[in-house]
Amino acid sequence: MATNWLDSSATFKKCTVEKASFILLSVFDLALTILAMYLGLWEINPLVRVLVHIPVLLVMVKFVIPILIAWIMPGRLLLPSIAALALVVIWNIKELFVFLL
Repeated sequence: MATNWLDSSATFKKCTVEKASFILLSVFDLALTILAMYLGLWEINPLVRVLVHIPVLLVMVKFVIPILIAWIMPGRLLLPSIAALALVVIWNIKELFVFLL
């Protein structure tokens, strides 16, 4: 009997917390980037600085690709990326507070 690709191990059925955390942090990073650009700040990352001018690619890089990565990767392999994204989000929030105060 053939298995459905949705029933494979490459779905969200395993390590859901890690995968959801990875995606949520990516969404927070996207939202903070858009907010910073709206407030007149500039992006430090040269790749993202180019992507800011092409909104479809920005959404692809910061939202769609992380979903695909979370779909494919085992949750335990996402832990270093989750830690790095958490640090980026914390940095972005700190910089926005400094800018607004």
